[in-house]
Amino acid sequence: MKHLISIAALTAAFSFAPQAMASEGGSCHFHGHTPAKEATVTTCANQHKESLVKRGKLDKTWLTAPLDKAEQVEGSKGKEWKLSYKNPAVTDKSKETLYLFYTLPGNFIAANFTGR
Repeated sequence: MKHLISIAALTAAFSFAPQAMASEGGSCHFHGHTPAKEATVTTCANQHKESLVKRGKLDKTWLTAPLDKAEQVEGSKGKEWKLSYKNPAVTDKSKETLYLFYTLPGNFIAANFTGR
């Protein structure tokens, strides 16, 4: 009987516990090894680019910079996504192309201007 009451109390506690909610951009965190579709990775890259602008890491002109290319490349740990954005409005031409890297399942790895 004591175990039955304990199980009932535990079940009730879990059923009324608040559900965990992902933060903004939380939809771009994936588990498993299934490769993400290009459209999914592109959506996540656009969100990450906007986040970099909001945090002051990128100039506001990057908000309108279009996706130039999305491709799968060989990375240091196997295949990964490499997305590039072109922004002709930047003054430093060495920083005209922004590269965002994602794992094959779609998790963010890094962003840079070198493409490596």
